[in-house]
Amino acid sequence: MQAYYDCRRSKRNSDSALAFEMDLEQNLVQLHDDLMSGTYQPGRSICFVVTRPKAREVWAAAFRDRVVHHLLYNHVAPRFYASFIADSCACIPGRGTLYAAMRLESKIRSASENWSKPVFYLKCDLANFFVAIDKQVLRLQLAAKITEPWWLALAEQILMHDPRRDFETRSPRHLFGRVPQHKRLTAQPAHLGLPIGNLSSQFFANVYLDALDQFAKHRLRAKHYIRYVDDFVFLHESPQQLNAWHAEVEVFLQTLGARLNPTKTILQPVDRGVDFVGHVIKPWRRTTRKRALSQALKRTAAAPADDLRETANSYFGLLSQASHSEKDRAALARVVLKRGHAVNGKMTKAYLKCGA
Repeated sequence: MQAYYDCRRSKRNSDSALAFEMDLEQNLVQLHDDLMSGTYQPGRSICFVVTRPKAREVWAAAFRDRVVHHLLYNHVAPRFYASFIADSCACIPGRGTLYAAMRLESKIRSASENWSKPVFYLKCDLANFFVAIDKQVLRLQLAAKITEPWWLALAEQILMHDPRRDFETRSPRHLFGRVPQHKRLTAQPAHLGLPIGNLSSQFFANVYLDALDQFAKHRLRAKHYIRYVDDFVFLHESPQQLNAWHAEVEVFLQTLGARLNPTKTILQPVDRGVDFVGHVIKPWRRTTRKRALSQALKRTAAAPADDLRETANSYFGLLSQASHSEKDRAALARVVLKRGHAVNGKMTKAYLKCGA
């Protein structure tokens, strides 16, 4: 029941959630019986394409299966989180993008002694991360912490399930054509790749890269390191040391079956600004990435009238996360005011259309 409540959060009005809720007690009892008898089998997935910020395949498991994902997550996640480093972010309670940005800013201040001495950063990104995850490696990582046979079997069933065997598409063919072939799950061999879009995949991805976190902290002994999903940053006063770590990380990732994306590897002084999780960290200030601001202004200007207030308030919240965002919020406020809605004096919230 708790897994069901967690699953329906923010999705209660979706068609699949409403269909499950119509006969809630019977559906939960049947799901429980299937799990306990060993007859549970994952159902059909839905595959569609999102185009922002770039085209990518997204897979949505059936609502019934998402309840099972939450069931597993609720039971086993705490034991994994207890061993994760504090600098592992994303899909961990209390460790979202704001946590990651503020923690990196704090690390830069520490490494540079409040911006008083030069420090360099090495930013890396894994190539085709989700579709390249080796499930056999991940299987062993799960088995190291999940010692109960029933829960391990469930974890392995979710992990090894191949949604490509039974799925329906919900996007036009031309949108799938916009997703590069090497980034499509449907183009990977069976032992590679997790479907983007499921809670289980987000959790498994953190388990998979915990090995990298432990390597960075305990083998490389990097004092200033942080990771958000597959983006990670090292800080050091010596660019030569960062280059040496870069080489060691490349070798280590081979043991996971992963590799770096060379086009997204950056080594430069932190004074030029560190672009991380949508924030740009510069001396004494943290701002929103220009591309994110541009998108906020465009989408708010183009939002349907009925959705304008909700869209604007969502972006006001995003912009307010930056320590220096007054100019950006003022630009967004001008768009909202131009469309006839009111904005509070702090430029953090839009209200109903004037006179409505």
